[in-house]
Amino acid sequence: MNYNEALNFILAKQSLGIKPGLSRIKALLNRMGNPQDCIKIIHIAGTNGKGTVAKTVADALQINGLKVGLFTSPWVVDYSEQIQLGGEYIAEKAFAEYVSAYAENECTEFEFLTAIMYRYFADCKVDYAVVECGMGGAGDATNVEAQNLSVITSISLDHTDFFGKTIEAVAREKSGILRRDCTCVLYPNNGLEHIFSDKCKRLVCVKEQGSVSKNNLATVNAVLTELGFSAVDTLSLIPARLERLNGVLLDGGHNPSAAKTLAPVINNEVAVIGLMRDKGVSAYLSIVAPKCKKIIAVTPSNSRAVNAYELAEIAKQYCNNVQACESPAEAIRNNPDVSLVCGSFYLIREIRNLI
Repeated sequence: MNYNEALNFILAKQSLGIKPGLSRIKALLNRMGNPQDCIKIIHIAGTNGKGTVAKTVADALQINGLKVGLFTSPWVVDYSEQIQLGGEYIAEKAFAEYVSAYAENECTEFEFLTAIMYRYFADCKVDYAVVECGMGGAGDATNVEAQNLSVITSISLDHTDFFGKTIEAVAREKSGILRRDCTCVLYPNNGLEHIFSDKCKRLVCVKEQGSVSKNNLATVNAVLTELGFSAVDTLSLIPARLERLNGVLLDGGHNPSAAKTLAPVINNEVAVIGLMRDKGVSAYLSIVAPKCKKIIAVTPSNSRAVNAYELAEIAKQYCNNVQACESPAEAIRNNPDVSLVCGSFYLIREIRNLI
């Protein structure tokens, strides 16, 4: 396979959707020689902030001269950005070789990608693999290693159809990445400590710092302290996470908790907004929409997306200038004064290059 053939092959597995259980990826990893047990893993779960914390930890370790693998999702710029070594995307040739070598499997797309990541990092002999959960914790495809340093970021309601409709239920799902003889670093999720404390050898509870970004930075530095490295002063920047590009703010945060992080940095915006149906649509809009002078509701290219016209009707409850446009690209082209694009990584993936 060449790269395009490999990419099309793995993307075709999206038709399998999300399947419960770890039996498929464990079978594939067994064929691969269980590479996940040959590397040191910093495993990160949580509702918000996972990607930022993961990237900052990885960057800090690299500055200290270590060979670091980073696994994050979803992708925004290029599919290969999900697997990085030393800040570089996995090479197209290497990606194609791994897909071709292990093409015979029953895995979903994310399971297959995760298995490739573990094999690639083991082959590259990384000092650490910083691994962000795709969704959840206990049942996530990344949750297959024997040992790790667990990190839990901010927890809020998300994917309630999968994990339950209470914060405690979501926390229990996230706690599934913990190992009984390992350490867990816990973001200031006040009142949830008891869910994690009896599932690991030692729980490091980060103290409240007053804001989401400060809490994320404190979580990063608690991880670095555990590993014996100096603290860092700033969080790393990553695509579509409060990213400013050519005067437009891009934020793929998609739930009410992410909306609360976005709200303090916006005001009087002309916004293109697209949301997934399972993301607390009205709650998200109730926070973001009042800070917009105009909203163009769009339909991201995803089967779970809320239709633009339905989204517009909800948004009208919170903003008096709302219109609908099916095409995100058309919305950008027809509205040169757009200052904010938010609500979905899938949306930003579609139009980031246009911006």
